[in-house]
Amino acid sequence: MAEKLLTNKQALAAVIQALGGIWDTQRAVLALRVAGYEPTSDEAAGKEARRRLRDLADDGVIVRPDPDQAVYRLP
Repeated sequence: MAEKLLTNKQALAAVIQALGGIWDTQRAVLALRVAGYEPTSDEAAGKEARRRLRDLADDGVIVRPDPDQAVYRLP
């Protein structure tokens, strides 16, 4: 039986929920890379991480406490 791989969003959500704390682009990039995401460049990695953090915030998984800072945490 083939294993179903997690999407980048699902993988990031799982890591954030397991570790908690404050999440910024750099920490999200590291978590995605550990989960198997292989970006073509550092710029691509940052864009993907920011996109996934925004997606998770839109879904209510994380919150952005200060609208002037691009950092997130669990609600």
